[in-house]
Amino acid sequence: MNILLYTLINNAFNLLQMLILVRVVLSWVPHNPYNQLIQLLYQVTEPILSPIRETLPVQSGGIDFSPIVAF
Repeated sequence: MNILLYTLINNAFNLLQMLILVRVVLSWVPHNPYNQLIQLLYQVTEPILSPIRETLPVQSGGIDFSPIVAF
């Protein structure tokens, strides 16, 4: 039972890391923000990245370091 729970939690965190990585890559290329998959990606990752973004000091240059901290 403990191994199953560990595996489920580990897989959930791995999936979340992959979604954050996809979001970072999408920020480098033009994309359609009205695409349902992209909206779902933002809805899943924003609750994790937003609190980190609020606690980090404001950086000049427009570089968002919250995915690095979350990863």
